[in-house]
Amino acid sequence: MSGQALPDATRQLARYGLLLISAGGCMRNGREPFHRSGWKGLVAGLVGGLFASWMMNQYESAAQKISQSWEENNPRRSPKQQQESQSRGDRDESQSQDEDSTMKVAELLSEKVLHRQLSEGEKKKAGPMVHYAYGALAAGLYGLAAEVVPAVTKGEGTLYATALFVGGDEIAVPALGLAKSPLDYPLSSHANALAAHLVYGVTTELGRRAVRAIL
Repeated sequence: MSGQALPDATRQLARYGLLLISAGGCMRNGREPFHRSGWKGLVAGLVGGLFASWMMNQYESAAQKISQSWEENNPRRSPKQQQESQSRGDRDESQSQDEDSTMKVAELLSEKVLHRQLSEGEKKKAGPMVHYAYGALAAGLYGLAAEVVPAVTKGEGTLYATALFVGGDEIAVPALGLAKSPLDYPLSSHANALAAHLVYGVTTELGRRAVRAIL
């Protein structure tokens, strides 16, 4: 596929990624600050997590568009590949009709706290809020942990992101009834979700470094 076919989101993704890498590298002698501070680490993680949550959304959107474009412009697919593509399309359409986990969490919180159910419009607005709140909180804890146990940042945030993927998407979300069993999804879905989490993890770490260098 030619570069012109790439969605604008991928270009934005690359541009903001380069900005973060540059900012994250502006550390004193390329090292972490000498004086550890829990609240500074927490704040740095929160800020990095908000941006990382946005980057995660951009990656998922871009990956979906690239996949669809490739399938539409690849006439040499075998009958088996075409059947898998059709099956994947039917599955995605079915999933889009269902509430995602963030919308379900928002509805659950509304019922427990506000003692009322959300309308469809309210759930669509509340879903992204839950996504960003969870992403910021998880990154805030990561930033706090980085101040106490610097080894948690090994892998540029990818180890932490992988732990979130396994503990959250693969175990907690299905266990709470917010999604189907992991066995009900193809391997490609798991791989794409893991890749999205890795984007989140790396962006969180770069954002944390950039903000922490300022504080």
